[in-house]
Amino acid sequence: VGNSSVLACPPKPNINMLTWKISPKVGGPCNLGYRADTNTTDRTNCSDSMNWKFRPDLGPALEIQQVGIAQEGNYICEVVTPEGNFHRTYHLTVLVPPRLSLYCDDHGHPVCEAAAGKPPAQVSWLLETNSSLEEESHDNRTVTVLSRLTACNTNVTGTTCMVFHPAGNWSESIAC
Repeated sequence: VGNSSVLACPPKPNINMLTWKISPKVGGPCNLGYRADTNTTDRTNCSDSMNWKFRPDLGPALEIQQVGIAQEGNYICEVVTPEGNFHRTYHLTVLVPPRLSLYCDDHGHPVCEAAAGKPPAQVSWLLETNSSLEEESHDNRTVTVLSRLTACNTNVTGTTCMVFHPAGNWSESIAC
């Protein structure tokens, strides 16, 4: 999320026409088209964050600026040449790293929260097993995972929460 992404079409010589057909999970479809004979481009229902990216190594690729969850979905590039039609399909999935917070609740129990991640983060405790887990789904398709230790090993001066997510892994320690 927040980065730019470039999706390349099949590199072919003598392109007559090229079309990006975009079907996001949220909102309606969008199309970007290019005709070589008139050297014109056309766009239908596409946001300003989606544009052609012309580079010698990529050919007419698609650039998505500041990718967000709304851009998740299927992206199909169709290249028309005298040799035939060629397709490349991308399934864009957007990762949202969770915000980690670790604190002590009113009863002195450590609480580890991985807020607003996509997909949901996995939360565990180092050297501790007695914990409860809660998940809260949000309207923007992110999930907050909250883990609360219900009993602590008294031989340890600090407790470590570990958060695992495709966007990265984090750990933090606290003594309650």
